[in-house]
Amino acid sequence: MKRKLDLRIVGYLLLAAALILLIRYFDSVQNGAGELWNIVFPLLLGGVIAYVLNLVLRQVERIYFPHSSKKLAIKTRRPVCILLSLLLIVGVFYLILLLVVPEMVRAVVLVGQSIPAVVERGIDWLAQNGIASDEVARRLQNIQIDWKSIGENVWNYLSTGLGGVLSSTVSVVSTAVGNVVNGVVALIFAIYLLSSKERLSNQAKRICRAYLKPEWRAAGKRILDTLDESFSSFIVGQVMEAVILGTLCTVGMLLFRFPYALTIGAFVGATALIPIVGAYLGAAVGAFMILTKSPLQALLFLLFIVILQQLEGNLIYPKVVGNSIGLPGIWVLAAVTIGGGLLGIPGMLLGVPLAASAYKLLAQDVNSRCQTKGEKKEKECQS
Repeated sequence: MKRKLDLRIVGYLLLAAALILLIRYFDSVQNGAGELWNIVFPLLLGGVIAYVLNLVLRQVERIYFPHSSKKLAIKTRRPVCILLSLLLIVGVFYLILLLVVPEMVRAVVLVGQSIPAVVERGIDWLAQNGIASDEVARRLQNIQIDWKSIGENVWNYLSTGLGGVLSSTVSVVSTAVGNVVNGVVALIFAIYLLSSKERLSNQAKRICRAYLKPEWRAAGKRILDTLDESFSSFIVGQVMEAVILGTLCTVGMLLFRFPYALTIGAFVGATALIPIVGAYLGAAVGAFMILTKSPLQALLFLLFIVILQQLEGNLIYPKVVGNSIGLPGIWVLAAVTIGGGLLGIPGMLLGVPLAASAYKLLAQDVNSRCQTKGEKKEKECQS
């Protein structure tokens, strides 16, 4: 007993010393942590890519001669399925960009060209409806705005700023090369993980059996299984929900004869991968594009999207995503809000499955403690 007490005291003293050193040399620790993050980041990114790619890989492997006993099929199954999975994901993103980006550029150009006419119509409307006094309306009508000069000034400003940025060519090139290298390393690491996932899994299990206690292994396995279940269910459900929403948006726009139906439908589906706020972002961009054709149709499109979002939020999302991750709606909203505030869009994507995992683990622990304490009914403890 005394020995355990002495070990605890030593542990507390070491922890206090570590905290003091951390505070004293915080800048050095922060710099070292930044350097370590730069080194480890490609491997972490590769792990994320491998995890997402594995969800597609498992489905592709079920199609590629799953029951064949031929050596050629067995030997080529993993590399061919990895290649097909990569091509499938890259092809989907390329198709979305091909549909959205050219139309977005065209919409921005149209809006820029239509600004003078919109301003003039607005001034006439103010004058005709008596909102502005005759003197004010007359002065507004007499204002001559040199839109060409404004455009040239904006272009010159952007060109000057761009020139200032390009003056540090070495920094720009080194950053770009570093990002490309990180991406290539991450992709290679992801492919290696997928090609050897069974062997790596067996090695990890042997290490855990050698160095961890059985109760620690059980707790770790439970946490990892919960995280895997939450993340895989969230990713699959979110993709399915995005496809359904994008399809419904495209079909509805075609029925109501809105312009850019395929482009906006694809963009709404892509942005719907971001929980809760993604579809509204896509709707805003879609309304902006339709505005170049007809302001009235843009308003009708927003009304259509609001109705579609209500249908999606009350029927589709709870069935496809909500039930799959097992997280109540209030906590989904809280997870998206907190995650977005901390890490932006990546935080929104990570917040929901992490919150779902914590929710499940907490529920399991509460139920276990209630049963241990001899509660008559679990519902009494859960309420």
